[in-house]
Amino acid sequence: MPPADLRSRLGARFERIWAGRGAASTALLPVSWIFAALIATRHWLHRHGWLATHDLPVPVVVVGNLVVGGAGKTPATIAIVELLRRHGRTPGIVSRGYGRSDDAVREVGPTSDVRTVGDEPLLLARRTGVPVFVGRDRVAAGHALLQAHPSVDIVVSDDGLQHLGLGRDLEVLVFDERGIGNTRLLPAGALREPAPLAAKPGRLVLYNAATATTSLPGFVGERSLAGVVALDAWWQGAAPTLAALEALRGKRVVAAAGLARPGRFFAMLREHGLDITELALPDHHDFRTLPWPITAGEVVVTEKDAVKIDPARRLGTRVWVAALDFRPELAFDAALLALLPHPDSLPTHEPNGNPTP
Repeated sequence: MPPADLRSRLGARFERIWAGRGAASTALLPVSWIFAALIATRHWLHRHGWLATHDLPVPVVVVGNLVVGGAGKTPATIAIVELLRRHGRTPGIVSRGYGRSDDAVREVGPTSDVRTVGDEPLLLARRTGVPVFVGRDRVAAGHALLQAHPSVDIVVSDDGLQHLGLGRDLEVLVFDERGIGNTRLLPAGALREPAPLAAKPGRLVLYNAATATTSLPGFVGERSLAGVVALDAWWQGAAPTLAALEALRGKRVVAAAGLARPGRFFAMLREHGLDITELALPDHHDFRTLPWPITAGEVVVTEKDAVKIDPARRLGTRVWVAALDFRPELAFDAALLALLPHPDSLPTHEPNGNPTP
């Protein structure tokens, strides 16, 4: 894997290429055609049983996106888990865990080592409080989750839209402001697979944007800041507050974000009246070296960044953690629940994760 700064530069270059259908994008089209053929072949092999698709003994909701880069899958996953809990379900989460030191199946706790579980799974465990398992093999991760937590009656897969080995009852396709970009597949465009031309059975579209950004019917969500909390207090479980956020107005603030698209985070801070200096970092930045100057005033980071910052370190300044909320419109609840089997119709499963006879 190339160093983070090189990945960041390459990512920025491809973002510019994918913004339109210029000469660079067009030159890459032959590679995209090969990629399209490989995707079509893999789907055909799964559809006809040449490659196996394994079902878990409980319903599975896969949250994914078609466009490379952060479209808001993790905030959507948190929102869906909260939705399910409000309606009496007992969800668990599986994820690959980007940037982990290995691919083994592991349970994620609120104080797990981010290097072994990944930043987003650790954030999911801390924000939701539900069981979270990571593994390159999401089927194995799902079975391990059900074996360790037999009360779980539904599994939410954070990412995994292209992981066809995991059967699913429902897919939630997340789009942000980019929509489907220039409509081309990788590497000529940002699409991981061809964009659907119409709604697909068993799939909901959720827009992490103020309005729909494709022609597909779907639901929009509202992004907001729940507030900030001091880093050490955040690690102890304290909740963010808007009062603490407002107290930063008029102060010298560095906003640091290791996100694929940090501009949205910076804009929300400014909407709350903060005068910030932007510090955009590579997605999944590891924070082994602190990126802000020792003379920085107050520093605000996202929760995805906070999981990689030990409050016991010499940070040189006070660090605040901003919590980002995402709430789908109310109609999304009913639409999602309508596509899931009723809990009373499901077989119970044994501690080994298999359904009882």
